[in-house]
Amino acid sequence: MIDTNRILKVTMAWVSIVYIVCFAGVALTPSSREWFMKYALHSDATLGESVMTLATFISGFIIWNVVATLAVWLFVALYNKTK
Repeated sequence: MIDTNRILKVTMAWVSIVYIVCFAGVALTPSSREWFMKYALHSDATLGESVMTLATFISGFIIWNVVATLAVWLFVALYNKTK
């Protein structure tokens, strides 16, 4: 059985670190967004204006943590229920 509370804490810490590193990376090298779209997602989409503010940082931080927490919670619930 997986310890749900512990794995959720680890998930939130991991997602927080990755989000901060990615946000800082895009802030320091804005062209990395287009590079990622082209080479990692095999797409050449126009991303529009880059808006990086404290509000977008905080909202994205919260959204990514909530989504990751729900996904891992579902995984743990299914893992613990199946034999």
